[in-house]
Amino acid sequence: MPLDQEALESLRRKPGAGATRYDRGPRRSRLWIALAVAALLATVALWRVFGTPVQVQTVLVESPSAAADGAVLNASGYVVARRLATVSSKVTGRISEVLFEEGASVKDGQVLARLDPATAQADRRVAASGLEAARRSLREIEVRLADARKTLGRNRSLVDKSLVSRSVLDSSEAEVAALEARLESGRAEVGVAQARLAVAQQGLDDLEVRAPFAGVVISKDAQPGETVSPISAGGGFTRTGIATIVDMDSREIEVDVNEAYINRVHDDQKVEATLDAYPDWKVPGHVISIVPTADRQKATVRVRIAFEQLDPRILPDMGIKVRFLEARSDAAPPALKIPADAVARDGESASAWVVRDGRVEQRTLKIGAEDGGEVVVLDGLQGGETLVSKPSPRLRDGARVELQAQ
Repeated sequence: MPLDQEALESLRRKPGAGATRYDRGPRRSRLWIALAVAALLATVALWRVFGTPVQVQTVLVESPSAAADGAVLNASGYVVARRLATVSSKVTGRISEVLFEEGASVKDGQVLARLDPATAQADRRVAASGLEAARRSLREIEVRLADARKTLGRNRSLVDKSLVSRSVLDSSEAEVAALEARLESGRAEVGVAQARLAVAQQGLDDLEVRAPFAGVVISKDAQPGETVSPISAGGGFTRTGIATIVDMDSREIEVDVNEAYINRVHDDQKVEATLDAYPDWKVPGHVISIVPTADRQKATVRVRIAFEQLDPRILPDMGIKVRFLEARSDAAPPALKIPADAVARDGESASAWVVRDGRVEQRTLKIGAEDGGEVVVLDGLQGGETLVSKPSPRLRDGARVELQAQ
């Protein structure tokens, strides 16, 4: 039986026919799965770049200004305070209050401690009573003198009228003269009593131990209940000081320079100091003076150096190293150089990775000649930056980094 071609064609499914109903769902699912996988891969890539810190080695770029001066001498010394005082009381007494702690900032004249005032207050009361008694005695003399002067006036009138004898007038004059002398004596006694009261008041004021200048308390040497004295009383039970105060504005550097090299140091000479506690921090300063005497035992001369700007990190008695600089004004301006392995090259362009706050930033550079493993930087850096040495291809702008252990 021959096949009906028209019937067969009607049964054949045309391309695309029915796909909308049966194939649309699977295709959409595969599309969403592909997008999710792509997003996951992108997230992993970003996390690997920005999430995990990249281990790097760094190098510090020396400022060209530091190279402009040549070090003619190196020396070691200490930070010292020119104004440092151990505060004690003016009188011997028992401490009743201590009003400070170590590290506290104090003002000039601030009360640091008080001594027991019982005896001093009693002395002041006695002196005040003596002054009051002297004033009352003086008042009595003034009243009697006024009366004696009136009597003298009446007797003179009576003598002129020949009603009394001359001896009565002489007695009145003597009485007035005696009372006037007693008045002067009474006034002197009042002055003495006032001076005694002032001394007693001063003794009471001396029981308050005050700061001699503004500064910071670095030592607390006494406690309430202990006895303090301005002189050593022996036995070890009497304190001779209550606190030690440092004027932080008087900090400077003292170094001992070998006398064979003291000719390299002069007044106002620029120096670069480095604290042992902060080896990467260069502190500028200048020579104040050269103490005009030598130490016979050590063969050294002491040199005083001032900081250009004080900083809270600079503490008395810290160890410090000093480079005495000699400016080379006739030399050409120094070039900024960085190690060649800190330069990332891409064809004709060059860049460097600058580390700041734990992240890196790519900085485009304009470089010059390379000599001895160093590249001259004409533009892009100022000096003082921290650069990545041998940068990794994983580095991206903003990526987190941490210093690789050597």
